[in-house]
Amino acid sequence: MTTPDYLQQLVISNRKSVAMPGATGGTSPTMRAIIWAGLDYLTAMVAGLIAFRIRLSVATNEYDPLNGGAAHLVGLSHMMTVMYLLLFGFYLVFFSRVYGLYRIDQKSGLHEQRMTLQATLTAGLLFCGTLYVFRGYALSRAIVTLTVLFTLILQMIRRVVWRKLQERRYLEGLETRNVLIVGDGRVGHALRNHLEALRHMGFRFKGFIALSRTKDEAGQAGAVINSDVVGDIENCVAIARSMFVDEIYFSTPADKRIVVAVVEEARALGIDVRVVPDLYDGLAWNARVEYVGQFPTIPLHRREFPKSAFLVKRSLDVAVSGVGLLLMSPFLVVIALLVKMGSKGPVFYRAQRVGRKGRTFNCYKFRTMVVNADKLREDMAHLNEREGVLFKISNDPRVTKIGARLRKYSLDELPQLFNVLKGDMSLVGPRPPMAKEVEQYDLAHLRRLDVLPGMTGLWQVEARQDPSFDSYISLDTAYVENWNLLLDLRILARTVGVVVHGTGS
Repeated sequence: MTTPDYLQQLVISNRKSVAMPGATGGTSPTMRAIIWAGLDYLTAMVAGLIAFRIRLSVATNEYDPLNGGAAHLVGLSHMMTVMYLLLFGFYLVFFSRVYGLYRIDQKSGLHEQRMTLQATLTAGLLFCGTLYVFRGYALSRAIVTLTVLFTLILQMIRRVVWRKLQERRYLEGLETRNVLIVGDGRVGHALRNHLEALRHMGFRFKGFIALSRTKDEAGQAGAVINSDVVGDIENCVAIARSMFVDEIYFSTPADKRIVVAVVEEARALGIDVRVVPDLYDGLAWNARVEYVGQFPTIPLHRREFPKSAFLVKRSLDVAVSGVGLLLMSPFLVVIALLVKMGSKGPVFYRAQRVGRKGRTFNCYKFRTMVVNADKLREDMAHLNEREGVLFKISNDPRVTKIGARLRKYSLDELPQLFNVLKGDMSLVGPRPPMAKEVEQYDLAHLRRLDVLPGMTGLWQVEARQDPSFDSYISLDTAYVENWNLLLDLRILARTVGVVVHGTGS
């Protein structure tokens, strides 16, 4: 199966960008940092305008015609005040970056608020120093004080609200990070207990990895026996891949060559690797210690996850699905009535599907088959026209008359806009498989479950009628490995043509 031309160009361009010598992409600000910096700057401007408005209203009430009206109480002209506020916003962004508020490291809410306080007050002090040096004495001290105070309050409120929303998603099992711990001794169990106490931070313990097939740290004094060991170090990364693990933690000393091998293999699969400090002499020199809650770790490898790009993708999903459901609601009601009148049974078909990282969810469609279609599938397995785990029959007798028309133009999948709005699916992504299909996947096939499943995808627009399972997997894997927003937009544009021409079945 050949890769589409435009996808090949994306692959080549991505490889070139990675291979360029002297690239400084690792030190350049990420899109997430730019967004947060923009929000900080906007917060400073809003705080300054509120302070200016308050001071102006007070000055109006204290109008004194003998001293030039209220102008002497406000200070500088509006234009000069705005110029100084722009400078304060720059100071705020600069010190927020210095204090690490734009990094994606996991840190406690208290630490984040403390750094916010330090960054804002430092920016405020430098702002006052600038006014002194440039003799900006005319700017009201009340405006300066209120600007710094309101900026601090708005910053803290915004960060608390964002953290609470994120923690709620973590507690619901969304966007969590699965963790394997190498070593089931005292340090390993302490780390496990610590992670399980921080469920609101998104960590999910998946098991221990033993350093050998026969024993691990169980022979050490105080070690815990009968731990949740899921494998040994030889198949550590394979187990991590099968369990959708995001991070591997080394909590016990191991041969340096073993650690390097695990890091190299994990890097190829996009799995992060960390060690507890002071275990590997020299291996983590010059690496920054990062705290997971109160537990110090050193990252040996971290995948550069395009979080900001996925935030834009999610925003697009919410906007399109919300507007689509609103505009098409009369049309959806008409389809629902046709389905109800066409055959006995419910209007919607609800089925368990496997989503990102193996998480199951209810996928919604308009019912296009008879009520007992799932039971009849076993009796019709010999008629299957697809390869591997896929199942498709031309002129399927289970399909109703109205269902055939809906499937031809993919109208039966419109209720999946609810799944997109909920966050179970995306507009573009691999097709959501059934649990029975996933059980037959090879380890490499699980790569397609690293992202949210989609209503449409590369396979749907390139090879929807291709019976080959290898083609199905290769296209989905190519999409996951080379994803970007432009690719999504191209797939969405091509989906319109596919739907209009009625190539569904």
